Amino acid sequence: MSEPLAATSRRVEGKARVIVTRRLMPDIEQRMSQLFDVRLNDDDHPFTRGELVDVMNDCDVLVPTVTDTIDAAMIEGAGERLRMIASFGAGTDHIALAAARARRVVVTNTPGVFTDDTADLTMALMIGVMRRMREGTRIVRHGEWRGWGPTGMLGRSLGGKTLGIIGMGRIGQAVAHRARAFGLQIVYHNRRPLPESVERMFGAEYFADVDGLLAQSDIVTLHCPKSAATHHLLDERRIALMKEGSVIVNTGRGDLIDQEAMIAALESGHLWAAGLDVYPDEPVVDPRLIAHPYVITQPHIGSATEEGRTAAGMKILANIQSWADGHSPPDRVIEGYA
Repeated sequence: MSEPLAATSRRVEGKARVIVTRRLMPDIEQRMSQLFDVRLNDDDHPFTRGELVDVMNDCDVLVPTVTDTIDAAMIEGAGERLRMIASFGAGTDHIALAAARARRVVVTNTPGVFTDDTADLTMALMIGVMRRMREGTRIVRHGEWRGWGPTGMLGRSLGGKTLGIIGMGRIGQAVAHRARAFGLQIVYHNRRPLPESVERMFGAEYFADVDGLLAQSDIVTLHCPKSAATHHLLDERRIALMKEGSVIVNTGRGDLIDQEAMIAALESGHLWAAGLDVYPDEPVVDPRLIAHPYVITQPHIGSATEEGRTAAGMKILANIQSWADGHSPPDRVIEGYA
């Protein structure tokens, strides 16, 4: 039996029992408490698997985040009371969707609200690594700066470089829109080409083959979902295909890159730099990445704005309320039954 949860229970007769695995924005928690019988995670600790199993037997609606793995065994073993999983975040790779469908559990997510925020951070990482901002900040803070000089702290220009975007969905296109303003040439890989009119808008060239895109790109940024097909999409072989001295930016999922292969390429100089917001073993970040002067490491903050997190919370409220009222939620991921 797992330890009791450090959580607040607010029972309101006749209302859906909702358990939230992490803290949400205060206004969202307040409104959720008004609408539903809510149990909140007051100390914001990440739930263990045992805790998730316990709460799934004690709620009508579970509100997990993308860091909560809800596997098939957990869904199959959940009590009959569980009817909905209203996930915070756009990704659904952490939820066993087939098992949810089999149990007739409705699954929803919060698509679209983090697009601009994640694209902004992607550009920030791109600019940061190209202009050596991590190293510059360090030498100023440590009192090592000796003043301006013609050859001091030389980085690289963005203008004229080729940006390879792997995954041209909402976020990939938002990155392309921003990148064009910085004078980057856009090439992209997607499951299928974008409409010709959209390609013209971005001045983008489609590559059906990832290998070909890598060979052409000075900077590669990843915006594809986590799946069996994309696990270690950039492996040792593909990283070797990249241009000597190229750059990787990843605000997608940590498992998209073979981390050992990337570190080896950074240490050999084949890769010049990397800007990373996600990692395969979060919250653990490999010390070699932290130590590398040309690697910027951020703590998974792609969606971390007040506006974005509030908008996601509003989507969760709307999804749960719609389901509770007997309607199909607007952000339904799979076919389920209320």
